[in-house]
Amino acid sequence: MLAQLAYQEFLSKTKPLFLWLYTSMRSNSQQVRVRLLPNPRCFFDEPVHVKVDGLSPHQKVGLRSRLRDDKGILFKSSALYSADSTGQVDLCLSPSLGGSYTGVEPTGLFWAMTPETPHSKLLKNNVLSSMMVDIEALHEDTGEILATETNERQFMAEGLRRIPLGLKNGRIRGTLFLPPGPGPFPGVLDVYILGGGISEVRASLLANKGFVVLALAYYGFEDLPKTIPKYFDLEYFEEAITFLRRHPQVQGPGIGILSISKSGDLALSMASFLSGISATVWINGCNSNVMTPLHYKDLVIPPLIPILENITLTPSGLLDVRDVLPDQTTERNRGSVIPIERSGSRFLFVVSEDDRNWNSCLFAQQAAAQLRHHGKENFEVVTYPGAGHFLEVPYMPHCPSGFHSAVGKVVVFGGEAKAHHEAQLDLWRRVQEFFRTHLKDNRNTGQKARL
Repeated sequence: MLAQLAYQEFLSKTKPLFLWLYTSMRSNSQQVRVRLLPNPRCFFDEPVHVKVDGLSPHQKVGLRSRLRDDKGILFKSSALYSADSTGQVDLCLSPSLGGSYTGVEPTGLFWAMTPETPHSKLLKNNVLSSMMVDIEALHEDTGEILATETNERQFMAEGLRRIPLGLKNGRIRGTLFLPPGPGPFPGVLDVYILGGGISEVRASLLANKGFVVLALAYYGFEDLPKTIPKYFDLEYFEEAITFLRRHPQVQGPGIGILSISKSGDLALSMASFLSGISATVWINGCNSNVMTPLHYKDLVIPPLIPILENITLTPSGLLDVRDVLPDQTTERNRGSVIPIERSGSRFLFVVSEDDRNWNSCLFAQQAAAQLRHHGKENFEVVTYPGAGHFLEVPYMPHCPSGFHSAVGKVVVFGGEAKAHHEAQLDLWRRVQEFFRTHLKDNRNTGQKARL
């Protein structure tokens, strides 16, 4: 009996060592490897095909993806897989058995990423550098890393020119992206201003597709005002449009505007009062002027003022600001409605059905009704069930909640990760088609982007 107890104690002490030795020998002999096809390098908005080779038949393996954004915040996702009879896991064929997502999701390791720091939105300031995503294959039992590979996700194609705008360009500040080749190309003004600063991710990736794109800043950038101004000056945006239209690399006759959130009502105002705008993309915005007055020469459009009493709490304790804007159809608020019936632009109204930032479904319906009332059919409305507020480029991690600069607190933005991902994929295609169609791109002016 004592001998049996001593043997069991020996096993309990040595089993972890034998398991480690066995696992190490097995992984070395199998030469497990992670493959990223067709190449470990790609653009941020492109998929990559993930395969794991060299496993035992039907071996369970964990896959993990990790990246750090420009703020140093770690984003990660993980999933459990079972190898096929040949010892391979192919994410285009193999279903995830659990983790950040389940089922066959070829790019789940990317779109299902969540931040280690809650309520964080992925930040990428410098598009000259890539985002590095580490993909690791791990032993299910021991957590040992069997193999690793790094996916370099780039933002700028070879030959794409990035030109910061300064004092010599007048008042406007931002970054101009010029595709390689002689041009001319369709021109797009990318307005993404709420929160201040400048965002170049969407602008650079769109420029890769053969568009001249101006990513415009308005405050919180270089020598511009540090905080939200007391009013928005439409003449500033008019300067940006004029600059873009006169650029020798921009083909006419008009340009496009790409907007989201607060910049959506600015885009509608530009299309209504300024000339030279042929196509306007409005993503989860409002059809009335919001937050601060809008000035254009002698014209002042008053803002819709949020009703703070309409803020509610979610079960998790986050603020829900979806219904803070008052009814714009009342006599008191009608002056805030933007007269889009004046515009000759084509409109693409894009709506996330689970947008919790504000009621963009209602606002898109009102904008469409406003145009129809004036006998116009120069618009289309696209809705995405299950998507949240920040509809951006493909593979940008879903941001269900975060700090709201106008509210000064963390709010819920809505959406479910998979539905949001699918919406971003579809929208990115639609945006390019919309601009090519209505900016009269002949498709032969640009050159295919190269890494």
